[in-house]
Amino acid sequence: MEECQKLGLTKSIGVSNFSCKKLQTILSTAKIPPVVNQVEMNPMWQQKKLREFCQEKGIIITVYSPLGANGTVWGSDQVIECKLLKEIAQAKGKSVAQVCLRWAYEQGVCVLVKSFKEERMKENLDIFDFELSPEELHKISLLPQHKGYPALEFVSDDGPYKSLEELWDGEI
Repeated sequence: MEECQKLGLTKSIGVSNFSCKKLQTILSTAKIPPVVNQVEMNPMWQQKKLREFCQEKGIIITVYSPLGANGTVWGSDQVIECKLLKEIAQAKGKSVAQVCLRWAYEQGVCVLVKSFKEERMKENLDIFDFELSPEELHKISLLPQHKGYPALEFVSDDGPYKSLEELWDGEI
């Protein structure tokens, strides 16, 4: 990727699903550090350690599955059905999705949302007329954490990662 950037074929280098350990490894050898790390993140998988590490290193976090990937093979409804998030949404006159997107925005990350429905696209943009209070942010920070996509298919006795612990460097 560094060669591609030198040749002008890409403006920047990014990575996906890199843990702090994997980022540290690449930063110790790369001449051109990655500018972005695309990772799963939502109120139920907040990635606090990784966010702090990336901020310290000047790496932008781009978030996928900000709503928990409900409806996908690997996702769940635990985010959308979270009692606390529903209570906050009701108090704000917003949807749980809007609360999740606002939470991510307030964490200073870039958010990728996916929808093919125009009304949801509009709803996804309607997160700038409210803020989460310090108390609400604190309550969200206390939610039990659970990674939605463990990536079991990348673990194999014959591969480089023999366990989820190895794959995620103990950050799962």
